[in-house]
Amino acid sequence: MDPPRNLLSVLLLQLFLTHSTFSGKVLIWPGEYSHWLNMKCIMEKLVDSGHTITVLTHSGAQSITYNQTSRYHFEVFPVPFTKQMAKELLDKMLRYWTYDLPHDSFIQASLKIKAMMEKLTDQQQQICRALFRDKELLHKLRQSKYDVLLSDPMTFCGDLLAETLGLPFIYTLRFSFGNTMERMCGQIPAPASYVPSVATLIQYTDNISFMERLGNWILYLIHDLLFYVWTFSKWDTYYSEIIGKPTTFCETMGKADIWLIRTYWDFEYPRPFLPNFQFVGGLHCKPAKPLPEAMEEFVQRSGDDGIVVFSLGSMIKNLTSEKANMIASALGQIKQKVLWRYSGKKPETLAPNTRVYDWIPQNDLLGHPKTKAFITHGGTNGIYEAIYHGIPMVGIPMFGDQPDNMVHMKSKGAAVVLDFNKMESKDLVEALNTVLYDKSYKENIMKLSRIHHDQPMSPLDTAVFWIEFVMRHKGAKHLRVQAHNLTWYQYHSLDVIAVLLACVAAVTFIFIKTCSFCFRKCCKRSKTKSKKE
Repeated sequence: MDPPRNLLSVLLLQLFLTHSTFSGKVLIWPGEYSHWLNMKCIMEKLVDSGHTITVLTHSGAQSITYNQTSRYHFEVFPVPFTKQMAKELLDKMLRYWTYDLPHDSFIQASLKIKAMMEKLTDQQQQICRALFRDKELLHKLRQSKYDVLLSDPMTFCGDLLAETLGLPFIYTLRFSFGNTMERMCGQIPAPASYVPSVATLIQYTDNISFMERLGNWILYLIHDLLFYVWTFSKWDTYYSEIIGKPTTFCETMGKADIWLIRTYWDFEYPRPFLPNFQFVGGLHCKPAKPLPEAMEEFVQRSGDDGIVVFSLGSMIKNLTSEKANMIASALGQIKQKVLWRYSGKKPETLAPNTRVYDWIPQNDLLGHPKTKAFITHGGTNGIYEAIYHGIPMVGIPMFGDQPDNMVHMKSKGAAVVLDFNKMESKDLVEALNTVLYDKSYKENIMKLSRIHHDQPMSPLDTAVFWIEFVMRHKGAKHLRVQAHNLTWYQYHSLDVIAVLLACVAAVTFIFIKTCSFCFRKCCKRSKTKSKKE
């Protein structure tokens, strides 16, 4: 065959292979805010790979725009609460966690958190009931014959929907409170001796003393007990009702084929994990794009001093005047230019070196060569963008996973962490100067960045690979450990220990009885012999 024909054959073969790639239908049960942004990255990649995407959501969703002209289809069902009602509940929770929680006693805080969690649970149950009462929608979903369901467990009932539709399903998440869902439902090993529990008020690393191990073990026990009581009282009966046979929240959740965890070993402490747990931290990260012209001009005016990027995330849109003025005053005391994402009232102490924006292209700014530091609330997305681009951080965590995230970065020498409720201007200035001028922080974050980039596949490609893997094989139950079929006492080998202890007790009992019998015999013979003499 002559070279032109040989080349033509190769091109035709490549064209054939391109058109014969696997494509399927994916049903999405998304979370909101930063969870939704991560999910969208996966969805875009799936569409690029030739898959059909349907997003199932409800009318009260806050951050999901139902754009039917987009690359994926939306199925929206009505719920008995409005977007405004959902927003008010969320704002109330954020205000409490941000401002009031540190000032309440333990009992006051516990009662208020319990009340808010009950309201949030009630809202989640309203979503679930609205979905499963919509028989027409469920019939439509069955007829669509999806290949897999991708779910965020922070929006409940995705597992229940997959069970109802007979679909394999995949979770994507950062963590559940206290790691309880992963430990109790996913059966991931988590020795309390070196795997720290995720708590808001108490933060441990993997290098802990005896007293900290004791505290960590107690936290695990508290989290597990609260999780069991909450699921038993709020969800188990409902799950059994929908499935049509006795089951539990945790049992149904444990049927997930794959858990896509949005962290990686650049962030996590070394720990054991299972074959159906895959780490995809930073899947949303990408190279920086050029900044808007006016923003680029401001950045360039920073000269050799560079810039500082400041954002408390999309959920914290406002601060008290006192707190905003304190922060603005601190930012005015550094040499760098500051780009601050903030939509509240303009602080009176705002300095000429600081510009306030309703929104900033955070990834593009962090990837800019003039960026020297990042002030962050500690959201997973922002932290991974900082790791991706190698930018040291000043952390001001507020709630949720943020305190735990920043403890990870602090322990790895890549961040200084401040207490939002206690910090003063001098604290913020000192923290900024530390990460700006202490070279170790830049060196440590660059080390994490090199680890992040040194992977066989990008995190996004890894996520898509495992989704397609589940689609191709109609599930991944061969990766689920046998622990899912064991009771708690079997999992911890308490029955084996009980039998061994019983055997030891029986042998000890027989030995003591035998010795006692022999001793009495000897004594009896001795007495008989004495009498004869």
